[in-house]
Amino acid sequence: MRSERVIVASENPVKIRAVERALARLFPATRWEVRGQAVSVPVPAQPLSDAETRRGARARAAAARQLVPQARWWVGIEGGVQPGRDASEPWMALAWIAILDASGHEGLACAGRFPLPPPVVAELQKGLELGAADDRVFGTRHSKRHLGAIGLLSHGALDRTELYAQGVLLALLPFRNPELYFGSELE
Repeated sequence: MRSERVIVASENPVKIRAVERALARLFPATRWEVRGQAVSVPVPAQPLSDAETRRGARARAAAARQLVPQARWWVGIEGGVQPGRDASEPWMALAWIAILDASGHEGLACAGRFPLPPPVVAELQKGLELGAADDRVFGTRHSKRHLGAIGLLSHGALDRTELYAQGVLLALLPFRNPELYFGSELE
């Protein structure tokens, strides 16, 4: 079995495990060496729009490629929040995933979006990051490195790792089907 290296643009264990799960599901015949790499990105610690979150994921993947140039893929996962347009629309939690290869091809997907409850939104409006807001509202610690908002709200039925794994799998689709997405350029 061959081994391939993938760099995740974060040292958060949730993001690393999500990439490992998605790769194992979509490419079961390959042995993956998945490694986290801390990067800095030009977006706020808590992105507050869909576009800002997507930009963060892309910037993370590009930064990882710069820092660790020898890999099959570089994965950026950025969690964010999309405020409602007015008081009648809920604030939504979301995550964007960007995957780059050495040829410059990109896989891009958004993980499932879900509404945030008003007490969490109130903490976000005070300037807290979603993980810190969750910790304050739910009385937890370091939730973004474990269950995340989705795990807390779903009482563990779906955790942050699994939510992100689905998004990573979606972003990998072009690399699983390169002839459909990139033509005859790959392999």
